[in-house]
Amino acid sequence: MDLVIDQKKYKPDLKYQSYTVSKLINMSNRKGKKNISRKNIYKALDIIEKQMKQEPLNVLETAIANVAPNLEVRSVRIGGANYQVPTPVSGERKVTLAMRWIIQVANQKKGKSFSEKLAEEIISAYKGEGTAMKKKNDVQRMAEANKAFAHFARRQ
Repeated sequence: MDLVIDQKKYKPDLKYQSYTVSKLINMSNRKGKKNISRKNIYKALDIIEKQMKQEPLNVLETAIANVAPNLEVRSVRIGGANYQVPTPVSGERKVTLAMRWIIQVANQKKGKSFSEKLAEEIISAYKGEGTAMKKKNDVQRMAEANKAFAHFARRQ
């Protein structure tokens, strides 16, 4: 699976040599404590490997691909009125949104460590379930509902 990640911006991580894991580490980083973030992500990937008995990188990339939206709505002001205009999502933004949603859902859950919650959410996204998938479906549904305003999309 080929996820679009700017390789000039990110270096591959130490353990898996993956740009995807590196970006996930950076996105889950809080208060500049990157080592803690790195440990949490690696622990989550170890949990995934034990539970799924598969290569954790493949599970992660499939989960991100499942959660990545194809369309999103952008607010455009035309003639004094705001319209929610559906627009296609570019490659890197798809990955960014998917990772952001997975991390947010893991942060919102209670009762377990972050790495356990993140592993749970990645596994459920891999299976096409979970709150991050619900968020993707809501965004897609909103874009479908506002298809009538697609002609307001800016031409580039």
